[in-house]
Amino acid sequence: MANFNIDSKKARTYDAIVIGSGISGGWSAKELTERGLKTLVLERGRDVQHIKDYPTTNMMPWEFEHREKLPKEITDANPIASSCYNFKESSAHFFIRDNEHPYVQEKPFDWIRGYQVGGKSLLWARQTQRWSKYDFEGPARDKFAVEWPIGYDDIAPWYSHVEKFAGITGNKDGLDTLPDGEFLMPHELNCVEKYFKEQVSKQYQDRHFIIGRAAHITDPQQIHLDQGRAKCQSRTICERGCPFGGYFSSNASTIPWAMKTGNMTLRPHSVVHSVIYDDKKQKATGVRVIDANTKQMMEFYADVIFVNAAALNTNLILLNSISSRFPNGLGNDSGVLGKYVAFHNYRAHVSAEYEGFLDSTDDGRRPNGGYIPRFRNVYKQETDFLRGYAAGFGASRETYSDQNGIGESLKASLHETKYGNWSVGSHMMGETIPKESNYVALDKDLKDPFGIPQLKISVDYDDNDEKMIKDYVEQITEMFTNAGFKNIKARDGHRKPGNDIHEMGGVRMGKDPKTSMLNKWNQLHACKNVFVTDGASMTSTSTQNPSLTYMAFSARAVDYAVKQMKAKSL
Repeated sequence: MANFNIDSKKARTYDAIVIGSGISGGWSAKELTERGLKTLVLERGRDVQHIKDYPTTNMMPWEFEHREKLPKEITDANPIASSCYNFKESSAHFFIRDNEHPYVQEKPFDWIRGYQVGGKSLLWARQTQRWSKYDFEGPARDKFAVEWPIGYDDIAPWYSHVEKFAGITGNKDGLDTLPDGEFLMPHELNCVEKYFKEQVSKQYQDRHFIIGRAAHITDPQQIHLDQGRAKCQSRTICERGCPFGGYFSSNASTIPWAMKTGNMTLRPHSVVHSVIYDDKKQKATGVRVIDANTKQMMEFYADVIFVNAAALNTNLILLNSISSRFPNGLGNDSGVLGKYVAFHNYRAHVSAEYEGFLDSTDDGRRPNGGYIPRFRNVYKQETDFLRGYAAGFGASRETYSDQNGIGESLKASLHETKYGNWSVGSHMMGETIPKESNYVALDKDLKDPFGIPQLKISVDYDDNDEKMIKDYVEQITEMFTNAGFKNIKARDGHRKPGNDIHEMGGVRMGKDPKTSMLNKWNQLHACKNVFVTDGASMTSTSTQNPSLTYMAFSARAVDYAVKQMKAKSL
């Protein structure tokens, strides 16, 4: 029996364990396995294999029973999932249903989750901007959060590393506020967008309008062909899963790449309960897992553990990882675990019409839009609110058909497309301030279907966010007016926190172990063989879409961890 137990434990022992298979987990797995480490990747959801498990990817609109609109009984039963614009008949199978993983909303919060191999990398918006030095320096200057332990120069080589592999389209814009990257051929702005770009350049010294930077392959390089990926076909139905691998996802890129090394073991249906800490060894030794099908508890062991479960689930796992050494959660000597959660503010929109270019229209599809990098409070504090916002911008020609008549005349008129004015629109992406009052914690009484404490979420907007919304509306309205746009309308969509799907923090990086959880290598201060490189690690949020930074953090942390393992320091 003793030998059987030893053999059983040996079979469940690896060099490394990665919790989560989404964007950061996929990158952690790729980097670990490439360096020769036998790596177990744990995913709480089902397996989704590239192409094979994209059941709707080639379906035509008329092939869907409800023409892409989900039945009311499904949307009524899933108000949280339904708040996401991609929750529709063609992609609902990639979303967690509301009742499958309950949580406690102390304040209204839409927690959008995708539990499957690849996670939300099958559903993300694919916008990928680097942070600038000003984004990393902001907290130290403004004193609204702890100081970042790294700067742009530390992460820049790793941005390049992941950009080349993932495939990022963009233009070399030469902006210090939004550094250029390793770009593939950019998408093209349409005529009204080019006009707006010219107007912004003429009228503002500190504001810019550029084509967005996105994880789409516009001209495949050898590294993309080696992954079995092809050029983006501009189908713009990315949320179904792309059979061409035209956009970056774990499923099309990092997971199969890691699998090809022969060093990865992928285990879906594995709900992580907690990280195991050994008081005698003073290190983490493994992970407790509940099999999602059998509900059986089991343990897996490794020398190094990467927690990439996505921001809030990573907080949940660490909070639930208690021991005599860490009674309040793994590595939580500072008491800040679960606190200082932040997100992105998408509440405000501004729309308008443009009466020019009536001899032109747009044609085809483009999986990307225009982007206005942050211009508020970049070099100095200049407003009555902290930090700032970026903004999207796009233009399209309105079309309609004459629906009068009957019979043949109606058919003829419906076939004749008529054009109205150009419509233009912008949405904000504002930085929210990490605050101790924005937190997540374990509920003392309520459990999820696996017997794990439910996560209690208490996150909200504040006065800084309201001031930022007001300024965004004023500034974009001014820019639209100066560009000659008409019928300008602003609205506040009152989106709940979380609906941005950019929750960050709770396991933040910092220089001081007394006020942070992770050091400059995304390594727990108090448990050196555990790393966190997903959104939970973020000290502040900036205004850029965060996924590219998670990728870079993951690759950088693995490089450090492997070097430390070789030096026998972990």
